[in-house]
Amino acid sequence: MSVKHLRTTGAVARSSKYLVREMLKPVDFKNAKFIVELGAGDGVFTLELLKKMRPDALLLCFEINEKFCEILRGCIDDKRFILIEDSAENLTDYLKQYDIEEVDYVVSAIPFVSLPKDLANGIIKICHKALKKNGLYIQFHYTTMIKKIYRRIFGNVDISFVPLNMPPAFVMRCEKR
Repeated sequence: MSVKHLRTTGAVARSSKYLVREMLKPVDFKNAKFIVELGAGDGVFTLELLKKMRPDALLLCFEINEKFCEILRGCIDDKRFILIEDSAENLTDYLKQYDIEEVDYVVSAIPFVSLPKDLANGIIKICHKALKKNGLYIQFHYTTMIKKIYRRIFGNVDISFVPLNMPPAFVMRCEKR
């Protein structure tokens, strides 16, 4: 991974199985019908989500990096998987397109710390609006300095630390109340 793509990928190394486990731990796969993934990357979370999702569930994955989209298209053949090569800012339009009123979970790896504040705020607000009541927004970061945004939008944020990742990461979970 090149440093020039760090602003949009947000990662210096592939997420570890420990980070994947911590991110997906709160997901109730038996009852989740609609899951949105933001910043799907090379599919480390995507593949695990698909492995655990029920047969009639749907996963909308947003990714703006063309190379990652090629990788995802090449390695995933699953009718529950919809790859959207567009900005998460347009989530609402795609939910309408697929006739989805609200989603159960949003799993995000978008590097909001490196994005303009207005853009980050806007995307997180769109996600909050898209979630059903008691739905969860799950995000990882390498720092906790952005937690104020989540607290302001969701009113709550639960943080856990994953030391066995390169670099170590923080998982932030926010519930729509």
